[in-house]
Amino acid sequence: MRNALFYGSGVALVTPFRGGRIDIRAFESLIDWQIESLTDAIVVLGTTGEPCTIAPAERAALIECAVSTVAGRVPLIVGAGANDTRTAVAYAAEAQALGADGLLVVTPYYNKASRTGLIEHFYAIADRVEIPVIAYNVPSRTGLNLPPEVAGELLKHPMIRGVKEASGDIRQMNRLAALCPGAALYAGNDDQTYTMMALGARGVISVVANILPMAVHEMAASYLRGDIDLSREMQFALLDIADALFCEVSPIPVKAALSMMGKIEEELRLPLAPLEDRKRAALRKAMAALKLVEA
Repeated sequence: MRNALFYGSGVALVTPFRGGRIDIRAFESLIDWQIESLTDAIVVLGTTGEPCTIAPAERAALIECAVSTVAGRVPLIVGAGANDTRTAVAYAAEAQALGADGLLVVTPYYNKASRTGLIEHFYAIADRVEIPVIAYNVPSRTGLNLPPEVAGELLKHPMIRGVKEASGDIRQMNRLAALCPGAALYAGNDDQTYTMMALGARGVISVVANILPMAVHEMAASYLRGDIDLSREMQFALLDIADALFCEVSPIPVKAALSMMGKIEEELRLPLAPLEDRKRAALRKAMAALKLVEA
């Protein structure tokens, strides 16, 4: 089986805004902090990066900034998903041209493609590039599930190197692992990282890593080096903060958390709106328990 694009913790990085524009300085600082904190891969313009509200010129600027800031220290993976195959192909080609190391491609949302359409969609993207593609399954967002059997077909393409599995369905995870032995699978839900790694996943593409990069890295790394008891204990220790960071649709809570930590402005683009006070208080309590903020 081909090598994975990365092993361990890949952070699904937020896109910071200030005054309606992308805050490039904050973006650079987040990337540097993540790498200094041992994060194993940087993922930009994934779901957590609010890609649907990023204009084409902003998209290119973000990728260019990420490429120059990462500077080859870890793999840089760029989200290139769309529900229009032509747009996804263009996104993928642009990311490759600008220096990305890999692509994260979500299933086409809203259109609800057939099995044949799914395979042709991903193959059209993978045929156009010479960098690895990770297929991303998140049916709660897209309204479309990527069945394990279809994932197995996708992985036959030489440029489709992995699957980020965020269905939340343990039976599907088991089936995916059984049908794709040795494949580069990644947990897509922070509260199921240990479970997925027990099934053979190489690591996680994580939201929690935005605020706890070293802890998420160590949880994944400990499993990979054979210390599964420590990995399990760390997974349990992170369950409350994972729940708090998904008390509302992501990235609303994680941007609130990063703002509390003084790392970004708490700014989102509509239709996303700021976290309500009750949920903000619960999030702060969970963060305080981990000494990320004062109570």
